[in-house]
Amino acid sequence: MKITSVKSHVLQYNLPEELGYSQQFYNRRTANIIEIGTDEGITGWGECFGPGNVAIANKTIVERVIQPMVLGDDPLDRDVTWHKVYNLLRDHGQKGMPLQALSGVDIALWDITGKVAGLPLHKLIGGAHRTRIKTYGYGMMLKQENVSDHAARFRDEAAAIRDMGFCAVKMKVGLGAKFDVELCKAVRESVGENYDFMVDANHCYTTSDAFYVGRGLEELGVYWFEEPVAPEDLDGYCELRAGLNVNISGGEAEFNRWGWRQLLERRCLDIAHPEVCAVGGISEYLRILALAHAHFTPVINHVWGSAIAVAANLQLLAAIPPIPGGMYQWEPLLEFDTTDNRFRDELLETPLNIQEQVRSSGGYVNVPAEPGIGVEPDREFLNFHELDL
Repeated sequence: MKITSVKSHVLQYNLPEELGYSQQFYNRRTANIIEIGTDEGITGWGECFGPGNVAIANKTIVERVIQPMVLGDDPLDRDVTWHKVYNLLRDHGQKGMPLQALSGVDIALWDITGKVAGLPLHKLIGGAHRTRIKTYGYGMMLKQENVSDHAARFRDEAAAIRDMGFCAVKMKVGLGAKFDVELCKAVRESVGENYDFMVDANHCYTTSDAFYVGRGLEELGVYWFEEPVAPEDLDGYCELRAGLNVNISGGEAEFNRWGWRQLLERRCLDIAHPEVCAVGGISEYLRILALAHAHFTPVINHVWGSAIAVAANLQLLAAIPPIPGGMYQWEPLLEFDTTDNRFRDELLETPLNIQEQVRSSGGYVNVPAEPGIGVEPDREFLNFHELDL
């Protein structure tokens, strides 16, 4: 079998309302879907992390840089292909967009391998430690409105997500340390004392401001404080983890095993959030997972993007071994964005129907059992939303 084509489909549509996080506001939803064709007619699907114009840049890397390197290769030689591409791109970027582009290609190669074997991805990895995944919902995005309006809206959204059946909620912050603590208080009041909620800062604080917010989160019983400081600030992560009684989490902006080695060896995180569509794909994700567990650091995948990304993550979450092991074991969670996302809800021939599953099962989502990552895009939908670049 040989690779005959590597295509990047950049999809986009206008959101019904503007959304924001600590770094920016945006009004378009973007997804970058990778399609690999073979001479035996088997097609693999993957996804690259990166919104907006980042997706357009990644399309160029996928089609103009990576595709010529891999045409004619055996798609089952995933590790050979991964290292060939990485080594040839090493001089031009060990992180960032080259790794995002390689991630989508690698995921598609794993999808092909599963289809050739007639097995779902979790079987290729070694089996399912769980066949359904507990799911948390995030929302409560920032908007261009005043703080009091944010607080009222966050109260309503947090309660709505809880009532949908999700096991926990996650909110955004980034209005300033004092205002952010008030927002977190509003969410705690809304969901009640015995319901988990998490706080995602998207690396907007200095270490001192992160300590101020973190002490407020301690009092509120927040489950984790995500990306409190810049991803480069490993000392800040270590100081926060040592000085706060709240789980410090992060890693979505880190790439490959070498970047993750520093985070883990320095004990920066209580909970690791690798993004499979960015770190280097499934091949590199599995190496990072092994590193994390070697350092006894639990993994809860960062999940953002289309139904391709969601399906791949369900497969990976099923295959995460228990850590450290026991009768009443800590379990990984699926992250689910509750904001408007047609590329998650309408992309597939057979939708995942995450919200319906959560509502009817007490917060759980089933792991796809079909070969590969377990889903197939609807080409008509794909073509309709693809940008003409």
